[in-house]
Amino acid sequence: MDAENTIAPFGICDENRFAMVLFLISEGAFFVFLIVAYVYFHGSDKTGPNAMNSLHPFTTGVFTLALLGSSFTMWRAEKSYESGRMGHFRSWLGATIALGAIFMFGQGREYAQLYRANVTVSRNLFGSSFFTLTGFHGLHVILGIIALSVLLGLALKQPRYPKTSAVRTIALYWHFVDWVWVVIFAVVYLWAVL
Repeated sequence: MDAENTIAPFGICDENRFAMVLFLISEGAFFVFLIVAYVYFHGSDKTGPNAMNSLHPFTTGVFTLALLGSSFTMWRAEKSYESGRMGHFRSWLGATIALGAIFMFGQGREYAQLYRANVTVSRNLFGSSFFTLTGFHGLHVILGIIALSVLLGLALKQPRYPKTSAVRTIALYWHFVDWVWVVIFAVVYLWAVL
C-alpha cells in the first residue's frame, strides 16, 4: 500500500487532504467570525454608505454564477483525472481557472465602482466589514487560481502528473472557497435587498 492510500484520521484517505481539511476548518472559523462581525455592524450607519445603497446584487450575482460554475468544472476535472482522460482534465481545469478569473474581474470591478463612490475600508463600519470579508475571500480565490494554475502547468508538462493527492486536495480547497461565497453572497448581497 502506497502513502497515497494510507488511512488518515476521520476516514480521510490521505494525509494531504486531512491537512487541508484541518486548514479549511480553521479558515471556516475565521470566515464565521468575519460574517458575524458584518452582521453585527449591518445597518449601524444609517446616513453613510451601506449594503442597500452601495451594492448591486444582480451584477454580483452574474459573477457569482461564474464562481459556482467553477465548482462544476472542477468536479468534471476531478472525474476526468480519475478516469485517466488527461486532455479533458486539462480542459476542465482551464475552464475552472477562467471562471475563477471572471469572478475576480467582477470583484475588482465592484471595488473600483465603490471606490469611485467614496465607499472605502476607512469610510465607515459597512466599508470596513464589507471589504474585510469580501477581500479575505478574494484572497482565497486568488490563491486557489494560483494553485489550479500550478496543477495545469504540471499536467501540461507531464502526461500523468500531478499526483492524485494534489488534484483532490486543491479541488477540496476550491469547493470550500466556492461554497463560502454562497454564504457571503446571501448575507451581504441578498440580505441587502430583503
